[in-house]
Amino acid sequence: VCEIIQVMLCLWQAPLIIISMVHSNRCAIIRPPRDGGIRYRGLTQEQIRSVQILPEDYEIEYICRGSRIIVGPKVRKCLRNGTWTDMNQLSRCLLVCPRSWMSLENGRVALQPPGQPVEGTVLRYSCHAGFLLEGFSISHCTKLGKWDSPKPLCVCEYVYDLTVNHTNTNKKLYIGALFPMSGGWPGGQACLPAAQMALDLVNNRTDILPDYELELIHYDSMCDPGEATKLLYDLLYTEPIKIVLMPGCSSVSTLVAEAARMWNLIVFSYGSSSPALSNRQRFPTFFRTHPSATLHNPTRVRLFQKWGWTKIATIQQTTEVFTSTLDDLEERVKEAGIEISVRQSFLTDPAVAVKNLKRQDARIIVGLFYETEARKVFCEVFKEKLYGKKYVWFLIGWYADNWFKIKDPAINCTVENMTEAVEGHVTTEIVMLNPETVRGASNLTSQEFLAQLMSRLGGKNPEETGGFQEAPLAYDAVWALALALNKTVAPLRAKGWTLEDFNYNNKEITAEIYRALNTSSFEGVSGHVVFDAQGSRMAWTLIEQLQGGSYKKIGYYDSTKGNLSWYGNDKWIGLGPPADQTKVIEEFRYLSQKLFVSVSVFAGLGILLGIVCLSFNIYNSSIRYIQNSQPYLNNMTAVGCVLALAAVFPLGIDGLHVHRSQFPVVCQFRLWLLGLGFSLAYGSMFTKIWWVHTVFTKKDEKKEKRKHLEPWKLYVTVAVLLAIDVLSLLIWQIMDPLHITVEKFTKEAPKEDLDVLIQPLLEHCSSEKMNTWLGVVYGYKGLLLLLGIFLAYETKSISTEKINDHRAVGMAIYNVAVLCMITAPVTMILSSQQDASFAFASLAIIFSVYITLVVLFVPKIRRLITRGEWQSEQQDTLKTGSSNNNDEEKSRQLERENRELQKIIQEKEERVTELRNQLAERQALRSRRRPSVQNQNQNHSVPSSQAEPPSYSPAMDKRSLPPSFSNSSNLYQGEGKLSRNNCHNSRLPLLYK
Repeated sequence: VCEIIQVMLCLWQAPLIIISMVHSNRCAIIRPPRDGGIRYRGLTQEQIRSVQILPEDYEIEYICRGSRIIVGPKVRKCLRNGTWTDMNQLSRCLLVCPRSWMSLENGRVALQPPGQPVEGTVLRYSCHAGFLLEGFSISHCTKLGKWDSPKPLCVCEYVYDLTVNHTNTNKKLYIGALFPMSGGWPGGQACLPAAQMALDLVNNRTDILPDYELELIHYDSMCDPGEATKLLYDLLYTEPIKIVLMPGCSSVSTLVAEAARMWNLIVFSYGSSSPALSNRQRFPTFFRTHPSATLHNPTRVRLFQKWGWTKIATIQQTTEVFTSTLDDLEERVKEAGIEISVRQSFLTDPAVAVKNLKRQDARIIVGLFYETEARKVFCEVFKEKLYGKKYVWFLIGWYADNWFKIKDPAINCTVENMTEAVEGHVTTEIVMLNPETVRGASNLTSQEFLAQLMSRLGGKNPEETGGFQEAPLAYDAVWALALALNKTVAPLRAKGWTLEDFNYNNKEITAEIYRALNTSSFEGVSGHVVFDAQGSRMAWTLIEQLQGGSYKKIGYYDSTKGNLSWYGNDKWIGLGPPADQTKVIEEFRYLSQKLFVSVSVFAGLGILLGIVCLSFNIYNSSIRYIQNSQPYLNNMTAVGCVLALAAVFPLGIDGLHVHRSQFPVVCQFRLWLLGLGFSLAYGSMFTKIWWVHTVFTKKDEKKEKRKHLEPWKLYVTVAVLLAIDVLSLLIWQIMDPLHITVEKFTKEAPKEDLDVLIQPLLEHCSSEKMNTWLGVVYGYKGLLLLLGIFLAYETKSISTEKINDHRAVGMAIYNVAVLCMITAPVTMILSSQQDASFAFASLAIIFSVYITLVVLFVPKIRRLITRGEWQSEQQDTLKTGSSNNNDEEKSRQLERENRELQKIIQEKEERVTELRNQLAERQALRSRRRPSVQNQNQNHSVPSSQAEPPSYSPAMDKRSLPPSFSNSSNLYQGEGKLSRNNCHNSRLPLLYK
């Protein structure tokens, strides 16, 4: 390998070095074949000119010019002995003779030598039993790539007897034809014998073209536009001149018809159904006995409507004929109110397209593809289980009757698999064989035609013969041409022309033939033959269904009149025609009744508790303890709690209990009960806590102004909060009233094997701008809740007789705020789960109401029961006759005096602390004096106990204070009124000293 690389480098850099090598394992350069050349790998043109010797293992490759092919070794390799491989075999570039000579209808062809039909190839022809060979039995391929003799024919014996006496003095008119003997649609297998039958009968008729004889020159197009291009070139540039061209497949006809107008040729097709061919501007000289594929679409739409389908799917092979057909179908189904939900296409492999049909739940499927691709499609259909009682396939009816039984190496499905997959499919096909016993222009009935065609086919199985259904169209196509040419003889003779004068530049003869075809009307073996303005055949449509492995006629459809002739013998795998999609059963989700009853019981008990608390508060409103708790506000709280609990019942009412028309009323009840209940219950508690905070957290001079807040101001505050809620709810309901909205969930499959899906639905109360309104309401309520929590925290240590239950109110506000702030977002998240949402919301309401009632009212009931304050309060009122206002005034005065005395005590304590510090400093100075000075001081001074002021002791200080200072509890006694003047005057100077 290294040596080769080095040699190749040398070849690139210095080609002359190779010449200097004299080793034996080098090969001399050889000459290329005639009409060909040699490709030297790795060498440029300049290097090739200078190289004469090539290294060992070097390879050369022969190439040919034009359409020639290499016969012999295509590649040679340099050996060790200095020679090239296979030098005993020549490599030649030869032309290939037409392959159409290699097949013979009703006969056999032997190729010698086997391989490509090139120069020197010999074909030997022989016919089957019952047929006679007409023409040469041997044909040689010449250097020009042509056979030296015309292709022979195998003619049935009795037809041959009719033609042996036919004189050959008539002038010949040549028809160039392309019959697809293989490929996507091998229709030429039956259409070619049918066309030859028609030619034989036409040529033997003395009343049709008596001076002329029609001759067919045909090739195998293989239904391939590329192959057809080459064959069209041969037809046009090889003698004799063809007066008409007859292509087969739509793809081939498109190519031929578009090019033929450049040669002023009429194109007449027998097997082209592409809707695109109906374009007169693009194909001005095109006619066809095969109707346009769009003629199937009105029939398909009529069947969709008959079986009640509004949703279909399509899968097509990506060719022009099927694309244009599908475009036309899409327009027609749209007009009929039918939807194409899935549209898939493929080029060669339909596996992905079929999987997409399965994934998107396609049921009614229109398939547009050729026969070979149909086998691939249904092999994938079998693998994906896209068949059976749930599916219906619509196919084209031009396939052979046993197309699904033909062994195809391109698929890996058995005949049993294919038979199972195609069972029950429906085909639509143009009526190609006259169902009536009528003798037409050829003097043959349709049954007599079939008998002769079967004889010409040599006993072949029609189901295995491609184009057997289209054979009557090919037969009538030849008759239409013959009748049209016969019609032009007289007009051309009047103009001084004859048919044999036709050439590719003569537009007048072409125009006469065009007019004759355009006005054609006769009875053929395929039915009445007439053409529309676009040159397409007008015909009925046959509807068939595959039942038990064979096709059964189930009806006809006349699209011109819209008449459907139905036999009523259609059969289905299931109970009837399947649904066009999985049947969806709508099922509403309703609230669990056990949960609703359970919660309703708790709500009912809560309402009963609220009524008891309300009754208790009203009955005992004259008691001072109850009066000091602002009973009217508590009554509002109890009423609000009852309304909030009442909202639990409409929260649990859904479509199971009321009709949908009444459901918006239930939504209104929910909203109003919850809104008013919250405003009354929480608003009254908020008012209490706000009043306490306003009075007892201000400065002293402002407290006096606010302590005498009248009760009616509290009620006005609650009324304002209630009015805000009522106004906002009114605006909401007037501008954007609540209505029913239905939420859809993911479809669910039932446990039973049914072709249905359950569509769960859930009803909601909603409005157009629901989120906006909820944001406003939740924002306003949320601010109130947060403010209430703040006020409750600020007033937790305040004690007042004016509102003696404000601490309990604060606890209730904490619970209500926490539950509301948790419940509101959670219920929005759980709105799609009716049980969880209802349970969470209703239980939050119940818990908050229960806590509020228990915290506010149960301590009052307990106190009155345990202390017997009903009787004591009534007795005090009867004995003293004092009003509640006097007691409150006394209490306020005592509190004020108590605060003043506390300030005085604090000042005195600060003064005592200062004196103690001064005393300690003096004692420290004395201790630093000299001992002698101390002795003198001791002899002459008085005792320290007499000189120093009396030491202070807390006991003495306490004794010196009046009783009101030593016992603050006396401040709350009802008898005495204490003031700053009650202190003993003799003690005050001592305290301040």
